[in-house]
Formats: sequence, C-alpha cells, structure tokens
Amino acid sequence: MTDGRRPAPHTPRAPLPGTGAPGPGAAPEDADLTGGAGTSAPYDSGRTVPAGTSGGDGTSGGDGTSDAEPGGAREDVDHAGGAGPSAPGDPARTDPASDPGAPAAHDGGPDHGAPAGPDDEDDAPWSEEDDDRTDETLAWLRRKRRAHRRAKGRELALLVYTVLIAVAGYGSSFAVSFLRGLENGSGYADAARDLRVAMPALFALLTVGVAVLAARDALWRGPVVVPGPAVGWLLAQPVRRARVLRPWFRLSAGLALVPGVLAWVGGAAVLRVTGLAPLGKALLAALPAALCLPLLAVALGMAVERRPALARAVRRWTAPAVLLLAALVAQTVLAVNGHRSPGVEQAELWSGPWGWAGQPVVRVIGGSASAWPAAVALLVAATAASVLAAHRDAALVPTARLRERAATATTVSSVAWSLELRAAKLAIMDAGGGTPVRTVRLRAPRGRYGQHLVVAWRDLLTLLRTPGRLGKAALWTASGAAVAGLGADLGGERRWVGLVLGLLFGYLAVGALAEPARLETDDVRRAAWSPYRFRTLMLHHGIVPALSGALLGLLAAVPYAVAGHVWTLVLLPLCALPFTGAALVSASRGPARTQLLFLGGGSPLGGPGPLIYVAWYAAGPLLAITALTIALGPVLRTATDSSVTQAAVAASLLTALLLLLTTRMSDRLVRH
Repeated sequence: MTDGRRPAPHTPRAPLPGTGAPGPGAAPEDADLTGGAGTSAPYDSGRTVPAGTSGGDGTSGGDGTSDAEPGGAREDVDHAGGAGPSAPGDPARTDPASDPGAPAAHDGGPDHGAPAGPDDEDDAPWSEEDDDRTDETLAWLRRKRRAHRRAKGRELALLVYTVLIAVAGYGSSFAVSFLRGLENGSGYADAARDLRVAMPALFALLTVGVAVLAARDALWRGPVVVPGPAVGWLLAQPVRRARVLRPWFRLSAGLALVPGVLAWVGGAAVLRVTGLAPLGKALLAALPAALCLPLLAVALGMAVERRPALARAVRRWTAPAVLLLAALVAQTVLAVNGHRSPGVEQAELWSGPWGWAGQPVVRVIGGSASAWPAAVALLVAATAASVLAAHRDAALVPTARLRERAATATTVSSVAWSLELRAAKLAIMDAGGGTPVRTVRLRAPRGRYGQHLVVAWRDLLTLLRTPGRLGKAALWTASGAAVAGLGADLGGERRWVGLVLGLLFGYLAVGALAEPARLETDDVRRAAWSPYRFRTLMLHHGIVPALSGALLGLLAAVPYAVAGHVWTLVLLPLCALPFTGAALVSASRGPARTQLLFLGGGSPLGGPGPLIYVAWYAAGPLLAITALTIALGPVLRTATDSSVTQAAVAASLLTALLLLLTTRMSDRLVRH
C-alpha cells in the first residue's frame, strides 16, 4: 500500500459444517441443538456490527440492537447454554475498530471522512444481500434434527396408539349409546327446545370464552413459542427472522383448527341427534365457525404477544370479561326457562365474530337470522384480515420476549411432566405479570390479643391488596349456588349432579381465598417470621378464608331464603368451614409423590397407581365434597329440622377431621 493505510484482511467464508457451501457461524458437527446443550456460538466472534444494523428481514431484535450483533449473539448463546468455543463464519474478517493495530476510525487522521475504496469493502456491516445464510442454516438444522425428529415421531405414535386404545376400551359404551340416539332422536324433544331458544346466548358464551382463554394464554406463551436453543443460537445468526418465526405461527394456526374441527363434527352430531337439523345442513352451517373462530383466536393471541399494551389491557379487562361470561350464562338459563330477550339476542348476533359465526347455526335450527350470508361474509373478511396481520406480526416479536416465553414454556412442561402443578401455576402467574396489587393500609392489631391476630391481619391485608381473588371467590360462589339450585329444581339424578358441581365451585371459591397458606408452604423457610409452630401457623391461615367464605355463602343464600328455603342461611355459610380445611390440606400436601403412580399390581384394566395418586393429591377436596354430598342430599329432598341439624353436625365434624389432617401433614412437611 502506498497511501499508508493498513489493508483489510480478506479470507474466504468458512464452510457450513458437513457441506462444501459457505455458512454462518455454526456449532461443531456434533452439537445437539434440540437439547440446548451444544457448543454453538455467534456467527462471527471477531466482527463488530453497528448497533443500528437491522436483522435479516429489516427488523431489529426489539431491544435496540440487531439480532445479528455479536454482543446480542453472545448473550443469547449464554442463555442457550452453549459452553464450547465459537465457530465463526468468517474468522479472519475484522473491522478496523476491532483491530488493535489499525488507526481509529475518527481520530482526525488523513483518512477521516475519505470515501471508501475497493480495499474497504470488508469494513462494511453485513447486509442481507451479501451475508444472508438463512437457507444454509435451516438446511443444516434439518439434517442435525433428523434423528431427533424420528425419535419424537416414535413417541408421538406411541401416544396416539395409547389414546386410541383408551378411547376404544373406555368409550365404546358411550359410542353405542350415541349411535342408538341417532336412530331415536325423538327422545330429545326437551333438549331440542332448550337448545333452540338458548342458541344465540350459548354461542356467544362459548366464543367469548375461547377469546378470553386465547388472550390469557398469550400472556405467557402465545402462538409463537420458539425453543430456547433456537432463540439462543439460531436468531443470533445472519438469518431472516421471518423464516424462523413465521413457521411457528403457521403451526399454531394449524393445530388450532384441530379442536375446531372436532367441535364442528360434535356440534353437528348434537343437532342431528336432537332433531334440530339434518347432518349435512348442520355441518355446512357450523363450518364457518369451525374454521374462522380458531384462526381468530390465534390472531388475537398473536396481537397480545406482539404488543405489550394489549397484554396490559388483557390483564386489566379479564375481570369484566369474566362478568360478561357470567351474564351470558344467566341469559342462557333465563332463555331455557322461557325468559328470552329477542332484542339482546339480535344485538349479540351482529355485535362481532361471536355472533356472525352463530347466525348460520341459528338459521338452520329455525331461529331468526335471515341475513346470515352477510354475517358469514363479515366473518370471513375479518378472519382473513386478522390472520394476515398476525402473520406479519409473527416476525416482529422481540428476541427478549421470545427468550422469556421459551424459558416459561420449558419450566411449565418440565414441572407438568413431574406433576408439580403448583410450580407450573406459579411460573404462569409470574410470566403473566402476577396478581395485580393495590396499595391498601390496614392498622396492625394491638393490645392484649394483638399478637394472636397478626396472621389473620396479614391475610386480610393481602386479600384487600389483591381484590381479584375476592372477585374470583364471589364468582365461584354465585356459580356454585346457581348450579346447585338448578339441579334441585330439575330433580332426579340431576339433583345430585348439580349438588356435586355446586360444592366443587364452593371449594374453588374458598381455595382462591386461601392463597396465603399455599404461599407459606411453597417455601417453609418463610415461616421464620411467625412466633408459632408451623402447624399452628397453618391453622391461623384458615381464619380469613373461613370468615370470608361464610360471608359469601350467606350472601348467596339470600335469594333462596327469600324464596322460602330459610335453611340455606345456615348450611351455605357453614360449608365454608370444611372447604377451608380442605384448602389447608391441599396446601400442606407437599411435593408430588409420583411413586404412588406405580403402586399396586397390574390388571387388564391397568394398575391402581394413578387412582391412588389422585386420591392423595386431591384428598382434601375429595373428602369435603363427598361428605357434604352425603350430608346435604337428604336436605335437598326434604328440608326438615332434623336433616338440617344432621347436615350441620356432619359439616362441623368434617371440619375438625380436615384440620387434624392439616396439622399432621404440616408436621411432616417441616420434617422433610
């Protein structure tokens, strides 16, 4: 060189492992990308890329830096668990800023501001036209994952075989009964009448429920959940993000159609069995809903995953959405009992996709929906626009959010396979933003008995600062009282079904109030603040759930007392006591004892191990619901003074038994 400048070194690009074609920075040939423990590294460990450089598809990593930066790549690899040396795609290419022997780019020297010449081509940042290695990288990954996919295919085949055997063995009697119902649809005249009058509200209820579930699911998972190794290694390479992320969106959309198709066939069969519509017309009427509603749910989840503002809105509007679902349930029940609201039904049918999808079904069963073709056109147009927007958003999810969701999904799947459902719930709650907390002050108890009320004071303060739990408990209580009352009105076997469901909802209500007890047993070391023994501390944690549950039960009993069933003012609040004991037993259960799954000998129907595990895992609610069902059954038939007294005594004895069991399990939990 005659101008005094140091020439930029240039060497050919390193070949992709296993091929003769040049490739990105790849892991060694034996790297296990499916397990996340390989020795992969960034594509160019010595090459500096400006922070403002975009990724392969023109988008940044979401945190102000490109996904192809070495800094971001090193961070991703550290998260992915890569521990080996890097295999850069161009080890000899360096920028002047990274070369200790080169002059500074802006040191005021003679080259400052000089135009780049032919020798400075390698100093430019990587571009999609020159350095895009998407095809080579994805082809290399497909080869490396081939054996893993074969193993996963064998596991999936075994799972499908097991499910088919279970369905054939245990569902054959239900299938025979269903086929007989196809031949004798006249026996479902009452069900057909109820379904016809409740269809608008029922369809809106199911659709809005699916939308709420999709939005809540997107708070911690969403349609695009890339495995941790792919986030840590693949997105750090010079590849187009769209080619990596959009296939996951398409996979989620395809999988969402599976339950939609099953619901489509099942719903059409119900319409055929009840005699509301022929099978062919029922299938055609339900087809738009079966195809469009799942895709709309996936598009909604994609929007929530992509936009943090929508995620905050979902957390804020979940409670009103649940109240809307409760109102739709009430409207459905009123319609079945002859109290229809035609104006409200027409508003529901035209207010959004939940009504547009239901209009063909309402029309085919004889309802009022004459303009259903326009509704179907609106539904298809909205679905197409939403899916296209979601497909575009799938490539724009920031890498940081993808990494968080991959970690959460890995945690949930691992603890779910080990049957640690509590740990999975905590992981989902943490990823979804946790429980909203409000600032509420409550004066601490003082005086002679103040120290004995400190646990109840803390639990009450926690409940006031998280009013969502109280609202959830109130909703479960109202649902339980309504279901139990509906079953009692129907009579026969439905009385017992309604009673069991009502008691289950009551347990869920009290369980929502007993969250401090569960938090205490998540880590028993937290109990070091308490002046009590752990068993006594757990009993004190039952004061607030018992009193709050009794108050909610009293409020739920007021309508029945006005109708003449005064005994409900005693028994409904009294049920909160055994439910509190059951919640404390569940909180003191401890880690999952999966060894119970393998107890007992084999038989043609399988071993008793799973049943033993379920009996241990749900011992508290099983004891409470079973005993209360037996005690309250005679009261529902003839509410005499003696039957009410016997039910009250049984509830009191059951509470004492559950509290004794709580103390025993708490002692065992501390010892272990």
